[in-house]
Amino acid sequence: MVVTDQRIFDRWSSMTEDTIFSPTGSRIGTPDISAENLRQGIQELLSDGPTNGANGTAQAVGSWTEDYQELTGLIKQQGLLTKQPGYYAVNIMVSLGMLVLGLFFLTLTSSLWLQLLDAVFLATVFARIAFLGHDSGHRQMFRSTRWNDMTGLAIGFLLGMERTWWVEKHNRHHSNPNQIGLDPDIDIPVLAFSEEDALSKRGFYRLIVKYQSWLFYPMLSMEGMFGLRLAGVLYLLRHKGKYPVVEQLLFAGHFVAYFGILFYLLPTWHAVAFIGVHQLLFGLHMGLVFAPNHKGMPILESGNDMDYLTQQVSTARNIKPNPLVDFMYGGLNYQVEHHLFPNMPRNRLCEAKKIVQPFCLARSLPYHETGVLGAQREILSFFHQTSAPLRGAPYPSS
Repeated sequence: MVVTDQRIFDRWSSMTEDTIFSPTGSRIGTPDISAENLRQGIQELLSDGPTNGANGTAQAVGSWTEDYQELTGLIKQQGLLTKQPGYYAVNIMVSLGMLVLGLFFLTLTSSLWLQLLDAVFLATVFARIAFLGHDSGHRQMFRSTRWNDMTGLAIGFLLGMERTWWVEKHNRHHSNPNQIGLDPDIDIPVLAFSEEDALSKRGFYRLIVKYQSWLFYPMLSMEGMFGLRLAGVLYLLRHKGKYPVVEQLLFAGHFVAYFGILFYLLPTWHAVAFIGVHQLLFGLHMGLVFAPNHKGMPILESGNDMDYLTQQVSTARNIKPNPLVDFMYGGLNYQVEHHLFPNMPRNRLCEAKKIVQPFCLARSLPYHETGVLGAQREILSFFHQTSAPLRGAPYPSS
């Protein structure tokens, strides 16, 4: 397997009994078939329809293989790719009900501590709504592209997220997980994913990366409040988005509504405290869910010839499921299954795991699953190791 640092892969491949390997050893690739339209086919898998606009940005996707086609057949036989509009309609109504309940509670109390407790509750509600936005971006909800888009736009308004920017970025990630130069989720100035990457940092970024394992959680907390929103602003300054004017109005409208409601309902300093707690916990919640998906897993060199099935399984990490984990992670704890079938409705991922896990075992593909705390240990250990040269290396001359 091609990775940036063989020692990192060696550590990863043997660090826990939860990583599954066949006794026969590692299997790297399988013969390619039907090469003519494979890339287009995988791009359509990501977007659940012909690639265009925001959904046409996937590139350099690994090729399909007979094994992946066989696995897809098994999944389809069980009807696991069938849309679940009823499930999502209920989920949307419940999430909106929780949002209204949280806002209504603010009208009932003048206690700062109860208001901050409500901020904690609403941070979880925002996370649940964000998971719905993620699912609409993958066309998991409805057959109609327009219905998925309209739902996603509404969710973008509720959260203050720029939809087209996120969909484009997320599709590139799904096409090339953990691949240098292609996956935007590992192109982060304040994090280093290899020792070479750490040594290349300069100035303030270098100082942060030097202690990135210690600063990781504070940075996660600020990502929702600043990072994602700022990226959305910068995108809209350079691009029109899939729905010009509408996206700009919804994005700006969120902040007018969010700040307007809070400063209307709460005294000024109570509102400031509420916003701080709410946004920081929302960012932390999202970070704790998304970071375990791939952080600390093998990093692939650009241009590797790994097939789609191998790349997706090798770079993803599952979190052991239970009712609480499934609720807090919005189904993304089934990350291997989600990456293999991005348009699979969230409530079918658990069933898919029963097919995917033994399938990978039989073909010597590493299927990695660990607990919530185990995943955090792996992530922090990875970032501590990749930044190690900065804690002992002299600062390079410019």
